[in-house]
Amino acid sequence: MQQQPLINLIEDLTGDLSDPRVLWQLAAIIVSVVIGFGMARLLKKRFGRQEVHSGVLGFGVESFGRVMAPLMVVVLLALARLALRKYHFHVNWLDVAQPIFGSLVVIRFTFYLIRRVFARNGRTISATMLAFEKVFQLLVWLAFVLYVTGMWVDVLDILENTTLPVGKHRVTVADILQASASVVVLLMLALWAGAALEEWLMKVQGMHTNLRVVVSRTARALLILVSVLMSLSLVGIDLTVLSVFGGALGVGLGLGLQKIASNYVSGFVILLDRSLTIGDMITVDKYSGRVTQINTRYTVLQSLDGMESIVPNEMLVSGAVQNSSLSNSNVNISTKVSVAYDTDVDFAIQLLTDAALSVERVLKDKPPSVNLTTFGADGLDLTVNFWISDPENGRGGVTSDVNRAIWRALKENNISVPFPQREMRILGPVPTPVTGQESTTVPKE
Repeated sequence: MQQQPLINLIEDLTGDLSDPRVLWQLAAIIVSVVIGFGMARLLKKRFGRQEVHSGVLGFGVESFGRVMAPLMVVVLLALARLALRKYHFHVNWLDVAQPIFGSLVVIRFTFYLIRRVFARNGRTISATMLAFEKVFQLLVWLAFVLYVTGMWVDVLDILENTTLPVGKHRVTVADILQASASVVVLLMLALWAGAALEEWLMKVQGMHTNLRVVVSRTARALLILVSVLMSLSLVGIDLTVLSVFGGALGVGLGLGLQKIASNYVSGFVILLDRSLTIGDMITVDKYSGRVTQINTRYTVLQSLDGMESIVPNEMLVSGAVQNSSLSNSNVNISTKVSVAYDTDVDFAIQLLTDAALSVERVLKDKPPSVNLTTFGADGLDLTVNFWISDPENGRGGVTSDVNRAIWRALKENNISVPFPQREMRILGPVPTPVTGQESTTVPKE
């Protein structure tokens, strides 16, 4: 589109309104909008269905659902513009409509990237992200206004002629903005590609969970590294200066960042040796819970009460860890009960075994066992041992269910559970307190 001043643009648009052939332009705009949004909706509905949801094409159509509609409109408007120009029609209205939908494509695609990277997995959109989206949307529409009014060239000349001192050199504002935009765009594309690859790997069934995490973390780091190197090259920075930065980084790691480096290395060690897997129930130091995330620096444990603990990976490598799901998830739980001395012990043991077996979570292939542990002061102390295979669901609930089943069985068979009973005897006469004075004498027992 040739840059035009604002007055000439208004005159061209109003002039086209007096020409009956302007109906072709308006019809082309309306048809392009209807076809573009209609095709985008049909594609999203077709490839977003459950049976093809895991396909690559379905993933792309569903992800770019909001971007496809204006993008198709831009393509259709470009085709209509070429067709009308071939037959010597004016296309001034198409020249304005095409950048409008092009700006909408840029805005929606940027919003998609931002939310795909920073607001996925059910995370809420922060106020900072919303503010950035509003500012970016305002800048895009401002650029559109400058473009259609012909002021873009003047603004670009001002930016190219304005220089700022950077060390011993002077850099134009246009170069700074271009460098910043290239760095941001490449980093966002790298983060988006890493997030998309991670989501795809997490759905692969034939790969171990830890291997998926390792591949996704490594690929994401490589993508970020490549994007940084490419952006530095585009800016014009010599990559040989990174050798100085690498030396400084090595000194920093050796002096003050060894803990952070140790946590990162420990994270990859945990993922590679498969000592921990997402979903395992572990206990390390005073923290226990289910592993919900294994990141490169820390691991997240979620306890049964919902509290999340962030444990540095170095603790999981250098310290002792209790893992109830490493080789198998079977866990033994015990509970104690006392019965009276006149109880048939063999009958009571069979009764407690059947009561524990009646609980749904108790394993049937590893039946419970009941042991006579001690002859207590008040009765016979029995210990009931049983196994469960789902420790991630907690132990308190199944223990309570077993205790309730035992109590019902004892009550139904008239087996008494003894409770402590004490007798107190006072030897000798009870001393009479002096009138008007409280007695502080403690009687002998």
